[in-house]
Amino acid sequence: MSNDPLAIIFVSNGPGELATWVKPLANELHNQISLRPKAKKSAISLNLVLVPCPNSTGNEELVAKKWLQFENIIKAKNFWKLLVRPRKFGSWPSKGLVIFLGGDQFWSVLLSARLGYLHMTYAEWIARWPFWNNRIVAMSESIVKRLPRRIQNRCSVIGDLTADLTETTKTDDPDPLPSGKWIALMPGSKSAKLKIGIPFFLDVADKISKLMPDCKFLIPIAPTTNIDEIKYFGSKKNPISKQYKSGIKSITKAKNKEARGILVTNNSTVILLQEKHPAYSDLIQCDIALTTVGANTAELGSLNIPMIVVLPTQHILVMEAWDGLLGLIARLPILKWCLGLLISFVKLRKRGFMAWPNISAKRMIVPERIGKITTAQIAEETIDWLNSPSRLSGQKEDLQALRGNKGATQKFCQEIINLLEEEKSF
Repeated sequence: MSNDPLAIIFVSNGPGELATWVKPLANELHNQISLRPKAKKSAISLNLVLVPCPNSTGNEELVAKKWLQFENIIKAKNFWKLLVRPRKFGSWPSKGLVIFLGGDQFWSVLLSARLGYLHMTYAEWIARWPFWNNRIVAMSESIVKRLPRRIQNRCSVIGDLTADLTETTKTDDPDPLPSGKWIALMPGSKSAKLKIGIPFFLDVADKISKLMPDCKFLIPIAPTTNIDEIKYFGSKKNPISKQYKSGIKSITKAKNKEARGILVTNNSTVILLQEKHPAYSDLIQCDIALTTVGANTAELGSLNIPMIVVLPTQHILVMEAWDGLLGLIARLPILKWCLGLLISFVKLRKRGFMAWPNISAKRMIVPERIGKITTAQIAEETIDWLNSPSRLSGQKEDLQALRGNKGATQKFCQEIINLLEEEKSF
């Protein structure tokens, strides 16, 4: 390999992409080749550029910094400044590679063109700018078939990156959960979802606990939020909390990084809080998960954890949780109240599947409860699933069949190395 300076830049956006794509790939790349900042004397640096996205939380930079994998991390708010004056954010070498790992694919196209670097895209569903890519790595063969014939040789099928998530659990030191039927509560990572999810799921937990006392509960806290936010959204300071009988009586934080915190509701339901991320070793011990829409449905699917996807649309704030341009419009202060209702009405009437396992399978594998649903309905349905082991096993088998072969992360790393060697970049 050449000793010429070289920069590898990951381009990504929200918490789901960081957890399921960016972190595992960064880990594997550091394992396969010497990179700064871990290998201080290496000529190759690994960097992360965050891009503008309505799905981001604003905490992505802080989360990524804790991993100690990137020499430079550029905040999303500085993306346009980076394009105009790259040198303001570091001494970028003349050679490099930009890799798309989330957000709008056009952002990575712009950055690679501005820096004069090679460009690579991970295409989960479609490669939108194929001619601007030196290499495309795809989740499935269907992506290759949609490319113009003359550039199909630029694309390699590596599989689903989230399929490798179960490998993470093998390296964890599992701390067994106490015996009982365990339910994971996953209210989301963005404020718009937490405003609704926290009070709704706390009330569901209280109702389940009353009907099925041997049930136990776990909230794996997303890396872009924290216990203080959980406490806030579960209090009467959150207007939506006032619409539910449940609330938070007390929260005890974990004494050390390996322990779990404890939340006690007003009705004395005990919920464990796991701040360690990823919480896969805890999640795989759960019998079922109640989750909002988003990337966590892909994570749960990859871990073969049965789930019920929940989004109560009776709250006006639910429209702020929609993804993409519609969600961005719904967050505009002046337009929120008039356009937001219309957006939610139209999208709900014409929506397709919203959970990633269902989108991938093009059929209903996991139940989606989206509409004017009540906590009592979700509690009863959850208990029905827990009382039917064969149904749980059936959903697990369906999720297993969707997951595909492992090894996508290693294949991705090899494609990166091959491209750089072909271009004689190192």
